[in-house]
Amino acid sequence: MMGLMASEETRTADTRTAMSSPSMSSMSSTSSTGRGAAAAGTPDTTPGAGRTRAWATRLMVLGIVLSALNLRPAITSLGALLEEVRDGLGMSGSVAGLLTSVPPLCFAVFGITAPRLARRFGPAAVVCAGMVAITTGLLIRPYVGGTAGFLAASALALMGIAVSNVLMPVIVKRWFPDRVGSMTGLYSMALAMGTSLAAAITVPLTDVMGGDWHPGLAVWAGLAAAAVLPWLPLVRDRGAAPGEPRPEQARTAAAAAGEQPAPLRITRSRTAWALAVFFGLQATAAYITMGWMAQIFRDAGVAAGTAGLLLAVTMVMGVPLAFVIPRVATRLPHQGPIVLVLGVCGLAGYAGLYLAPAGGAWAWAVLLGISNCAFPLALTMVGMRARSGAGVAQLSAFAQSTGYLISIPGPLLVGVLYQQSGGWGLPIALMAGLMVPQMLVGFLAGRDRTVEDEAAAH
Repeated sequence: MMGLMASEETRTADTRTAMSSPSMSSMSSTSSTGRGAAAAGTPDTTPGAGRTRAWATRLMVLGIVLSALNLRPAITSLGALLEEVRDGLGMSGSVAGLLTSVPPLCFAVFGITAPRLARRFGPAAVVCAGMVAITTGLLIRPYVGGTAGFLAASALALMGIAVSNVLMPVIVKRWFPDRVGSMTGLYSMALAMGTSLAAAITVPLTDVMGGDWHPGLAVWAGLAAAAVLPWLPLVRDRGAAPGEPRPEQARTAAAAAGEQPAPLRITRSRTAWALAVFFGLQATAAYITMGWMAQIFRDAGVAAGTAGLLLAVTMVMGVPLAFVIPRVATRLPHQGPIVLVLGVCGLAGYAGLYLAPAGGAWAWAVLLGISNCAFPLALTMVGMRARSGAGVAQLSAFAQSTGYLISIPGPLLVGVLYQQSGGWGLPIALMAGLMVPQMLVGFLAGRDRTVEDEAAAH
């Protein structure tokens, strides 16, 4: 897969290079224009430069995959050992309950800073720093001692996840503008694999290491450290794609030409708002599923081990579908039909949980796993609803930060309804009810238009 992406990207870069060679540009440019092009970072035409671009592209694909693998283990590994962590730290039940809302809160608060950091340091450098933050946070949080230190170290790791969440669509758009669907699918598939892997093997790994939850959590820092390495050679180029000027060179060239890009007022775009609400509602469904679905099955009489397997099936469904759905989405002028199909699967799954939770448990797990693939679809639409890299950065930050804020109350509200009603009827009704507006706003977000055009029209 990486070799194919690299070879295709190299052909694209070589075409751009050939079109901008001296023999072509001399027909219509003066010497001063030539100096301006050089200042803007005209790509090198030597064979060595082509090989460098090919290796840079391979490193970028590897960096995207390894980074995606690390965007959820900090959360799902903790969920697997939450009881042991609570006992070890003397954590109260209320504080442990709040842990389910910490990830979306951190994603919202820190994610909004990602575009500004990317403009200053370059997307690759920010993602590299994010992987370092994840590594550090995961390594120290089991050993800092006390609830406050544990939460602070978790927040450090979640900060790295937040900025990487936002910038992945930006990097895909910049480096693979003609392969947004396939690269988003690869990234989403790796993210789903990391989520499932941490949920499935954290407890067995802890048992192998003597049953101590401290190394059982810290071991995931090793995977995050591996994700730092591919980004290191890309940091110096500030995340510039092959044949593309570095950010500071582009700004210098624009200033010399007297060009000042107009700021994009993202809040004036109806599509941006629709995408933000869609992102928030699908995140709500995902966090409710991860936090409560196993308990729903257990309360229906399903064995604890089987309930865990059912949850794993739901999450594993995202591995193949996260690669397929973005590729299909980029081939359609309107992504609304995919939104509706996923929503119908979700409604069917919730109806099954309500009517026969144990009798058709495996079918409901599969249907809800399909429904949860709204996440890679949302990421794909972020890359499609903006024309420029800067537009994608703003849209990604706005949609994800606003969306994660929307998702915070959902898991808590389900817990309150369950406790007050003494059963799962009302919580399941809430989950199904939220699926309806998710389908509506997702259909609106899937229309073929860009946030730049909508913002300029107001």
